[in-house]
Amino acid sequence: MSRVCEICGKRPSKGNSIARTGLPKKTGGFGLKTTGITRRTFYPNLQVVKVKVNGGVRRMRICTKCLKKGKVEKA
Repeated sequence: MSRVCEICGKRPSKGNSIARTGLPKKTGGFGLKTTGITRRTFYPNLQVVKVKVNGGVRRMRICTKCLKKGKVEKA
């Protein structure tokens, strides 16, 4: 079960989760200090939807962006 949109091919991407401590300068503090950086994964918002394909109905994993744009016709 892959986490990939079957329409646009959107897939998980990597990034960082940054932990910070301190008070921001604009609120009277000395600024935010980075205390830790951890790798994390951003997953696309995939939904399992019944879709009309070639005269039949098929279940597909589609991201919500493709659903909103109307790239598929729901069954």
